[in-house]
Amino acid sequence: MFSEYSALGIVHKILKMHVRPGDFCIDATAGNGHDSVYLCELCGKEGRVLAMDIQQSAVDSTIANLEEHGFSDVSEVVCTSHSEIDKYADPNSADCIVFNFGWLPGGSHDVFTRAETSIPAIQKSLDILKPGGLLSLCIYYGRNNGYSERDAIMEFVRSLNGAQYNVMKCDFLNRPNDPPFPIFIVKDKEYYKNGKH
Repeated sequence: MFSEYSALGIVHKILKMHVRPGDFCIDATAGNGHDSVYLCELCGKEGRVLAMDIQQSAVDSTIANLEEHGFSDVSEVVCTSHSEIDKYADPNSADCIVFNFGWLPGGSHDVFTRAETSIPAIQKSLDILKPGGLLSLCIYYGRNNGYSERDAIMEFVRSLNGAQYNVMKCDFLNRPNDPPFPIFIVKDKEYYKNGKH
């Protein structure tokens, strides 16, 4: 279990504030399926969760985790890259989309995401989000995957139109080495309600 003040702990606090029963959520980097299960708990039996991962072993773990917690009926798990997210969800359809970039927490540091697919995945996710929807990006960096993906993601989210998207980053200022950190993006409801897009 993780600390409530770890990057994942903070992500879960924000998700709990945002996700409501009946919501449609996407776990775009499912890993072992822990976020998928948590999203199912939040959106309930009347909601829907789509989980995806490029590794078949992660897909199998996620399916098993969802079955164990009784969420098979409200979830779908697909083996694909997060950059293919637009093939599984329509524009303006998702209430919340969750990513863990870098390596799988507790997994091998030799297997990690890369900017070449992660940036397109974020771009497509912004289209898939409903106005008012939340995009959560938890970034693991350093070690084997270095800093290039982190830097590319930071450059991209800084470039987003501030009227369309609210972008927030949580830093851990006194932790050693390379602590993972979350970024939250909220698609501005008022901007889209006023027909400015």
